[in-house]
This record gives sequence, C-alpha cells and structure tokens, in this order.
Amino acid sequence: MQILTACPLCQANYNPLKTQIMAERDDAHLLYLECRQCGSSVVAVVTTGSSGLSSIGTVTDLTSQEVAAFQADVTADDVVDLYAWMKQGDHSWLDWQTGRL
Repeated sequence: MQILTACPLCQANYNPLKTQIMAERDDAHLLYLECRQCGSSVVAVVTTGSSGLSSIGTVTDLTSQEVAAFQADVTADDVVDLYAWMKQGDHSWLDWQTGRL
C-alpha cells in the first residue's frame, strides 16, 4: 500500500480523506489521488483477493474529471469503427500485424 500513502514524486503524504473513488466493481476500486504539495496525480487500482490487498498505480497528468470521462464502456461498434478508421490511414503496423506486407 506504499503507493497509496505517499506521492511517488515528492514523497509527501497523501490526505486519505481527499482520495476519490472513481469506480467500483466487485472487489476492485479505481482511485484518484492528487498531491497537495507538488500537484502530481496518481490513478490506482486496488483489489481485494484471497492474499489480501493489491494495488497498481501510475502517475498521470489527467484530472479527476478526465478520468471519469474515460469510464464509458467500449462497445463492439466502437471497436469496428476504430478498426475502419485505422484501415483508412497509412498504418503500416496494421499491415504488419495482419501479415499483409
């Protein structure tokens, strides 16, 4: 839980009352923490399992509002639209992935 107690950049302690819970599913929580000292932010996922609590987080430049905006579910239509868009441009990596060199 070290990542959730102190800022990874300046080591200042987070105020636990300022932690924002962005999403909850089953035994997992998406948290947003902002350092009051240096202003950096961390997005972390905390899960509860048979071995206890686990967390993984990353420093981000997103605001909590931007993190919330990314909470929308991705639909099959979204994936098809993205694929069609990628096929329109010069995406040589896509040709490499499909074996069409």
